[in-house]
Amino acid sequence: MNKIRKGDTVQILSGEDKGKTGAVQYVYPKQERVIVQGVNMQKKAQRRTGMQVRTQTGIIEREGPMHWSKVAVVCPHCGKPTRVGFEAGEKDSKYRVCRKCGSAIDK
Repeated sequence: MNKIRKGDTVQILSGEDKGKTGAVQYVYPKQERVIVQGVNMQKKAQRRTGMQVRTQTGIIEREGPMHWSKVAVVCPHCGKPTRVGFEAGEKDSKYRVCRKCGSAIDK
């Protein structure tokens, strides 16, 4: 079970975008990377591919992956960036818990 999941609101802890918040769009557990909406923007020169009309061409900006140790999950209850813990529920279920206020992040 991952501590950071798609859809979580996270805050950036270090780097150029320190202090910004955004929602997680993708999680790559094997590479230990996440893509956060509106953070770590990278420019790419995109060429037209074949006869496709819908392809966006020119210089485009998109989010780049970043290591998941640079982000902290923002607790929906206390609103602070926090570490994530786990607790066991009934019938062998496990859920994430905020380490600052102790409330369940998802249940």
